[in-house]
Amino acid sequence: MPIATRAIKGLQSIKSMQNVNKSGVPNKEESDFIKLYLFEKERTRLKSEESRILFRLAIIQNKLKEIQAFTNEKLGPRLTSEENKNSKKNNKEDWETMSINY
Repeated sequence: MPIATRAIKGLQSIKSMQNVNKSGVPNKEESDFIKLYLFEKERTRLKSEESRILFRLAIIQNKLKEIQAFTNEKLGPRLTSEENKNSKKNNKEDWETMSINY
């Protein structure tokens, strides 16, 4: 009993070796060109992303400077005294050791 090609779904799309054409360009050269193209696209994308990040970083740093200036203006004397107390606590004198003879 012969197989009816129309009865089996997808049988027409099966490729046999007679239907497959091999490219004249070797795979190695083709993949190098594709890699070069993809790397160039990725490089341009990363450069644009870098510029956007640096722009955003500049805005953030300016805002932090404004906040610090406002804080120094309003809490100047009190803040400096608290910072001095904290720095004195952190800069404790080193302990001196001595031997004890029994």
